[in-house]
Amino acid sequence: MAEVLVLVDHIDGQVKKNTAELLTLARRIGEPAAVFVGSQVEAARPRLAQFGAGKVYVVDNPDVTGTLAAPLAEALAAVVEQASPAAILLPTGAITKEAAGRLAVKTGGGLVTDATNVDAGDGGVATTQSAFAANYTVESVVTREPAIVTVKANTTPPQASQAGATVVPVDVTVSDVAKAAKITATEPKAKSARPELTEAQYVVSGGRGTGGDFGPVEAFADVLGAAVGASRAAVDAGWYPHSNQVGQTGKQVSPQLYVACGISGAIQHRAGMQTSKTIVAINKDEEAPIFELVDFGVVGDLFNVLPQATEAVKAAKG
Repeated sequence: MAEVLVLVDHIDGQVKKNTAELLTLARRIGEPAAVFVGSQVEAARPRLAQFGAGKVYVVDNPDVTGTLAAPLAEALAAVVEQASPAAILLPTGAITKEAAGRLAVKTGGGLVTDATNVDAGDGGVATTQSAFAANYTVESVVTREPAIVTVKANTTPPQASQAGATVVPVDVTVSDVAKAAKITATEPKAKSARPELTEAQYVVSGGRGTGGDFGPVEAFADVLGAAVGASRAAVDAGWYPHSNQVGQTGKQVSPQLYVACGISGAIQHRAGMQTSKTIVAINKDEEAPIFELVDFGVVGDLFNVLPQATEAVKAAKG
């Protein structure tokens, strides 16, 4: 059975949950193998072994370790040349999607982005996507190897399957063209007790209806252990950081629970959260478009509803 490469998403060797999801998907179509970019592979190996990575291809090259697509694509192409995999799975993101496109050109492989499921198909790798703001489900089969697929987070429950995670170094020489753009400085993100928006199991978002006061939204999110999101209207008004925007021009999330507070439900926002497993909306306007796609809707003022919900959750926790 051919190998299926999984690009490891990590911070200083701490492997993110979406990598465990990708390794789980990889077992459906071949032998999982991880691609680790960086020098902290020993910190990552136990986690990668736990979820089935038989090998870990390591690219330890300072020209690749920055968050730029062109060097990453060249590094992945070098691993593909060495491993001859049937497929490469990457977490969905702005950089990884660009790198996936570049990799498809370099290898002649088939490309699917923003998949929500991957499986073995008739004649290739079968994928499922949510398209046109999740109004349609598209099922495709990638028939040209290697299949290159970026997968949304929180779409597959990770399943452990112990493997060896044998380290295999890969020498990569990055071209001058790929090195033309460089990262000149970085600034650490402010630490928060809340989970990362794209990886969170629960997300509570606020919109125009907050009037700029995200206090009740944050309080409810904290009692749930949820991430906080925001609509484009709230971000454009300067009420919340752009990094928390959920929508077509922001981040796309697929949590187990999504709570929309004071958000009308314009198509731009729906495109970023419509694949959530359970959707709850709180809005004063009973005609708000958001109510067309929710599992549960509350017609009411979020400033009255959220404090009551927060206290109810606290009471339930004891």
